[in-house]
Amino acid sequence: MNYKNPDEHGYYGEFGGAFIPEMLYPNVEELQKNYLKIIESEEFQNEYQDLLKNYVGRATPLYFAKNLSQKYHTQIYLKREDLNHTGAHKINNALGQVLLAKRLGKTRIIAETGAGQHGVATATACALLGLECIVYMGEIDIQRQAPNVARMKMLGAEVIPATSGSKTLKDAVNEALRDWINNPVTTHYVIGSVVGPHPFPDLVARFQSIISKEIREQLQEKIGRENPDYVIACVGGGSNAAGTFYHFVEEKEVKIIAAEAGGLGVDSGKSAATTFLGTLGVLHGSKSLVMQTEDGQVIEPHSISAGLDYPGIGPFHAHLFKEKRAEFFSINDEEALRSAFELTKLEGIIPALESSHALAVLDKKKFGEDDIVVICLSGRGDKDMETYLREMRS
Repeated sequence: MNYKNPDEHGYYGEFGGAFIPEMLYPNVEELQKNYLKIIESEEFQNEYQDLLKNYVGRATPLYFAKNLSQKYHTQIYLKREDLNHTGAHKINNALGQVLLAKRLGKTRIIAETGAGQHGVATATACALLGLECIVYMGEIDIQRQAPNVARMKMLGAEVIPATSGSKTLKDAVNEALRDWINNPVTTHYVIGSVVGPHPFPDLVARFQSIISKEIREQLQEKIGRENPDYVIACVGGGSNAAGTFYHFVEEKEVKIIAAEAGGLGVDSGKSAATTFLGTLGVLHGSKSLVMQTEDGQVIEPHSISAGLDYPGIGPFHAHLFKEKRAEFFSINDEEALRSAFELTKLEGIIPALESSHALAVLDKKKFGEDDIVVICLSGRGDKDMETYLREMRS
């Protein structure tokens, strides 16, 4: 079975597609017709790979976490996406999409952001490549991710608060889609995760697949084999996870683990664990698993991490879940916080709260002493210091 690439209509099994207002058809169709031709061209790849190497700082290290490994009696490697320029994996996709937008003749870029990392990455790419940048961000996320808001503004982006609904990531996406409908000719929407109408889930996964490509090369160099026993990543919409899983989904011997945001607990009414709570529905342009009421109203999610605070999941991941190709864990806020402090104390690395959900799987699952376990450390914890400090004071 092909888990990696959607069919010609953008479906991964029963999930995906493009459910969009008529006004957006020209934009989405233009992307569908051109994205593969452009991003696979030699000219595009030469510019993109040069920027990844000399501007972003790739390849990111695959770090053997000796102290963590000793504690959990297994072989733990951390894929250090936190060491990318701008502090997370988001730059891989933002740079790629802004380069693509330029080749499509667009002059204006819009983006949504939750944790702020995608907004910062998009603002960075726009500053570098000379395009106007507007970032939509939930009002609550603007308050809890103030350092990233400041960075976006310094980079020249206009940050517009989303004040409807839960005032978080879902609402920022809604506002960005409205903007795109009103400005279809000049504007490209840089979606930050493997969500949205086809071709976005595939486009974002391809740009993020550099993560698993490097993991394979680095493992070969370190231990003489390309495939780990396990790969683990956190999943909201799921772009870092899609990148981490991409080159392993067809390799049957590699076990795939996704960590979702359990919030205050799956049964608490304040959670974002979509595979546990979601049903088939349409959200932001694609069919996937969505947290919704019986009559299709979206249920407000909750997570301590702004980047996982989303009521859906990308169709790529929904398919992995349905086919039981990946094992999904729900990690609650307390467990994520505990893992963040543990990594900091044991390895001297302060992780993003999103990444801490992936680390918390170590307490949930027993691994063998010789198992090679690769965890994607998707971002660094600077943006979450206020939350960490509050926890230290309590």
